[in-house]
Amino acid sequence: MSDYVVEVLFGTFALLMVLGAPITVALGVAALAAMLYLGDNPIKMVQMAWSSVGSFPLMALPSFILAGALMEAAGLSRRLISVAESLAGPFTGGLSAATIVACLFFGAISGSGPATTAAVGMLMIPGMIRNGYSRDYAASTTAAAGGLGIVIPPSIPMIIYGISAMGIAPDPAAVEAHGQFQSVSISKMFIAGFLPGAVMAGGLLLMNYVRCKRRGYHGSSETLSLRKFMCACYQGFWALLAPVVILGGIYTGMFTPTEAAIIAIFYTLFVGIFIYRELDLREVFKALEATTWLAGRVLLVLFAATIFGRVLIENNIPGIIAGGILGLTTNIYAIWALIIGMLLIVGMFMETLAAIMILVPVMLPVAYMVGIDPIHFGIVMICTLSVGFQTPPLGENLFIASGISGETIEKISVTALPFAIASTAAIFVIALFPQIALWLPALLGY
Repeated sequence: MSDYVVEVLFGTFALLMVLGAPITVALGVAALAAMLYLGDNPIKMVQMAWSSVGSFPLMALPSFILAGALMEAAGLSRRLISVAESLAGPFTGGLSAATIVACLFFGAISGSGPATTAAVGMLMIPGMIRNGYSRDYAASTTAAAGGLGIVIPPSIPMIIYGISAMGIAPDPAAVEAHGQFQSVSISKMFIAGFLPGAVMAGGLLLMNYVRCKRRGYHGSSETLSLRKFMCACYQGFWALLAPVVILGGIYTGMFTPTEAAIIAIFYTLFVGIFIYRELDLREVFKALEATTWLAGRVLLVLFAATIFGRVLIENNIPGIIAGGILGLTTNIYAIWALIIGMLLIVGMFMETLAAIMILVPVMLPVAYMVGIDPIHFGIVMICTLSVGFQTPPLGENLFIASGISGETIEKISVTALPFAIASTAAIFVIALFPQIALWLPALLGY
């Protein structure tokens, strides 16, 4: 490795970010500068571009984005939220708790934090305000719970992590010290995300109860009714069946995650056109337009991040970073604290998918060296980055919730801080007890 390649790579990247360049430009130009410094032929960038966007698992990305957009247009998301709302009752914090549960439901079909916040917030934030909740609390609850959209499978960041981690083999020294590590796959990530998602939601629900008790917030004015809940389930039967069909097929081995995404599209088209009859050609074109814009943006970042990561790996930069961290401490708890702390800071300033693609080649080798399972590491990484959706300055969920509620981002950010603390505490629990993430995949034979 040339003496100053690390300085050239990260220095160019940092300079461009400070100047306000888009993340794709910063990654691509930094990688190009490093390659020119090393004397490599820049034509390698084209070859890397083809390899980065030509993988079969990556086909699941635009397919799940399209499926989520179609489900919202077809009325499936609205019916899922109605089921959650029917559980609110007059209990302390009942309506805000229903918002958190609704984000869990919607996360199972969207795979996106901002999409979850927008879909749930449009219905639940006005409802909470009408029932006496302050605007900032209603918005902050939705913004915090919206982050669950990337923790509950199917999750777009899980797909990106699976693709990024598949090509990173553990160091022979790590294998000798800790034994053989399991392989990474998108199916495993999907299965592993369920229980951590429940732990994250449990932390938010507990914090919500404590805060609502202090503020005197209650649920809806109506009593909890089994009849109302059953009616909501009946009306939303086909919407509730969607995650069962999609994830059940993956977990039983009937089809791969990529095939499941295609099935989700056709399932949504069938339900939206022939059963709910709310999906027309205009809405389909809107969903296609949204999918094209989002998928194109993600693929551009993926292309640039792949080149950036390849430069890192070819010059053994992750090994140097791993050695530096392990030189400070080899205590696994201290390593987890460093990893989670770094990811919380990165999540505040960088878009989730870009952060995953940049950091996996750097941090996964460190995880291997201390014996952390790659599936467990991926789940903790995604859970931690989900907190970034509710923390400024990036905080995409904050902007969406602010637009819906009419409250300032500054006030929502302050009100959301206890939820971020609760989420962080839940993340440490998931990190320190690996079986929360690994038990279900092992039970299903993965």
